[in-house]
Amino acid sequence: MAEEKAKKLMTEFPPVTTQEWEEVIAKDLKGADRTKKLVWRTLEGFNAEPYYRAEDMEALRHIGTVPGAFPYVRGVKADNNWRVRQTVEVGDDAAAANREAHDVLMKGVDSLGFVIKNKEFSAADMDTLLKGITITAVELAFSGCGVYRAAELFLDKVAAEKLDPEQVFAVFGIDPLSKLSKKGSWGCAAPDGAKQFEKIKALLQKAPQYKRVRLITVNGTLFHNCGASAVQELAFALAMGHDYVVRLTDMGLDVDQVAPAIKFNFSVGTNYFLEIAKLRAARLLWANIMAPYNPKRGCSSRLRAHVQTSAWNQTVYDPYVNMLRGTTEAMSAAIAGVDSMEVLPFDHAYEKPTEFSNRIARNVQLLLKEESHFDQVTDPAAGSYYIEELTASIAAEAWKLFKSVEELGGYAAAFEAGFIQEQIEATANKRDHNIATRREILLGTNQYPNFNEKASSEITEETVTRGMKKCNCGCKNADKEPEFRPLKPYRGAMAFEEMRLKTDRSGKEPKAFMLTCGNLSMARARSQFACNFFACAGIEVMDNTYFKTVAEGIEAAKASGAKIVVVCSSDDDYATVAPEVYEAFKGTDVIVVVAGAPACQPELEAAGISHFISVRSNVLETLEGYQKELGI
Repeated sequence: MAEEKAKKLMTEFPPVTTQEWEEVIAKDLKGADRTKKLVWRTLEGFNAEPYYRAEDMEALRHIGTVPGAFPYVRGVKADNNWRVRQTVEVGDDAAAANREAHDVLMKGVDSLGFVIKNKEFSAADMDTLLKGITITAVELAFSGCGVYRAAELFLDKVAAEKLDPEQVFAVFGIDPLSKLSKKGSWGCAAPDGAKQFEKIKALLQKAPQYKRVRLITVNGTLFHNCGASAVQELAFALAMGHDYVVRLTDMGLDVDQVAPAIKFNFSVGTNYFLEIAKLRAARLLWANIMAPYNPKRGCSSRLRAHVQTSAWNQTVYDPYVNMLRGTTEAMSAAIAGVDSMEVLPFDHAYEKPTEFSNRIARNVQLLLKEESHFDQVTDPAAGSYYIEELTASIAAEAWKLFKSVEELGGYAAAFEAGFIQEQIEATANKRDHNIATRREILLGTNQYPNFNEKASSEITEETVTRGMKKCNCGCKNADKEPEFRPLKPYRGAMAFEEMRLKTDRSGKEPKAFMLTCGNLSMARARSQFACNFFACAGIEVMDNTYFKTVAEGIEAAKASGAKIVVVCSSDDDYATVAPEVYEAFKGTDVIVVVAGAPACQPELEAAGISHFISVRSNVLETLEGYQKELGI
């Protein structure tokens, strides 16, 4: 009965062909270029159409698979449950770290991340750190400068306690290729990192029965946090993972020993649907990279992924917005399907996270699980024409880039040749320009800033300044010049934050006065634009509803003591209004600015007016210029 009703209902909606859709679109565009108006050219290098139809799915080879089946685009397992991770620092006091771990385990965490900062980490420290923690009930993730030692001690501990190998879940951040990328050298290891790879081989041979212990971590987050695109993050992470497989199998290990021991770390940014597609494409590509090795174990082809919300997107001004960023990013990861996830606390960029910020970060994931039930639906994005096309497009572009790396001899060889750095730096420069010109928005930083916010004491110049941070790993070669150009992690907001911090710490209180006159609607619109513009540099904005006459506005502007006066009116009014305001302040240290790019700009420039702001302005460069004129 229900089927018959559905059939009758659908007969009321006759099918519409693609040609008919395009004819309507062409009519609505009235001759405008369809590609420029409707097609999105992504940073990843491919076009996204304004709509997709069932016929577009016919060429996609991955359509029709199920979760847990090759090529795993829909997930490496049948369910969508993931582990909630929180990181705990482990210094000289392992007992303090143990207390913190017990505390967070009571608050919903089932994946503990331990950053070992003590290079002398001992068996006694390991016992203290894990005291009272049921190892088989949680996932344990170790990283930091003592990670090799931690791996040896952990394997000894679980063997001594005769734990069921099938119930031991652990991850170790052993990643010499990532260290090479960050430091620009192999450090204390022998040439080409041979010493480090021998250590990895020994660890893999130490306890082959622990099939759920991942000793190698591929750190794709490094590329993301250097400004890479989603395609670059994916391609270079896969190339890094493949380099581990090649090197260790060449050393005599079997692919079924190496591949299952790898876990991939990815970042997930705020480009919601693209990030869903990226993680789905990652599984698809890794399965196909492993296929020629003819692994006997299915898990050798299954990409295991830990996801961390983006550090690159985080801001130190208006930091509570980071909560919102982390929420949408976590949603993307949950929908795409991951094995574990960590939401970075909103204050991660400028201070040691507080109890409050850690709690909010944890609860983002718990909310997605307990109230939104994202863990109860496997691959909910499947069948979406848009996401399936994005998945295929990202996979295709990442595959091209992956092959380029392989042609250079693999990840390490491509890095040493400078290829990895050139690719990422080119994208990072493009993104920096997009942020400076507001083509890419960072809310609260380059658009809609908090007008009344001043930098707190936690925000230092080092926090907002790009540049390599000094290595503090204790390595005897830490101060040596790198052999190769290292990758440089940073945050997208840094340039704006550095500029704003200069204003906040200058001891001056510069003001920008909005002189609104002429056409009311245009005056108000341009006043709002200008207020947001100048507030990005920490300049106090003095908005005004409307002045009936230009003279009234000039008098109020002089009384305000503002060093910047912004003329806000219509293009038609500027020809007469702007020169009058300019003449009133000529010979003073007041900067007169016209909000907009009026047709009469050449005439205004001839009259002596040289400052204009508009949607075409490079906001960063323009504001830095005003700072210089103000003596900041």
